Amino acid sequence: MNNTFKIVFLVGLIIAEVIRFPHRQRNKREMREKKLAESRLNPLDVMLDFLAFGGMEVIPLIYIFTPWLDFANYALPPVLGWLGAVIFVATLWLLWRAHADLGLNWSPTLQITQAHQLVTQGVYHYIRHPIYAAMWLWGIAQVLLLQNWIAGPATLLFYGIVYFRRTPREEQMMLDRFGDEYRAYMQQTGRVIPKLGK
Repeated sequence: MNNTFKIVFLVGLIIAEVIRFPHRQRNKREMREKKLAESRLNPLDVMLDFLAFGGMEVIPLIYIFTPWLDFANYALPPVLGWLGAVIFVATLWLLWRAHADLGLNWSPTLQITQAHQLVTQGVYHYIRHPIYAAMWLWGIAQVLLLQNWIAGPATLLFYGIVYFRRTPREEQMMLDRFGDEYRAYMQQTGRVIPKLGK
């Protein structure tokens, strides 16, 4: 059954890359055309992004395609593996929807383009950071699908470091750019979980 869940994770990983590829290409094009209005990116951010990439993709791929990490396997009831599959489907939907709602306003780093607009519709009506929410769901799904003490929690660990460092800085950048409009938006929404009663 463990191999089935590895395949589910691998298929989900491929779908996630297909979802994100056109947005990454557009962002690279805008950076080449010097449409950047502001950047708060620094070398530590770049290093942490590589760390998160390692936890989300490199370590899982090593686990899936080699026996190197098999010494750290654990076994969960199959129902939890299937729950991981359902969570991964939700992850992919949220990732797709968030990118679709953001459109040209997405950047993979702490950068804002000249034409950047505040997006508050779609999933952004409920939470300010649905892509980050998707990454947390990804991490939970990974623990359930890749039943290994190294590969399983790698996203939760490495992405968690990125999230807690980046999110406050990103929100400050948005406050500096959009001021009271973003402040009001923060009052109406949660970061990655919708506010109750909103």
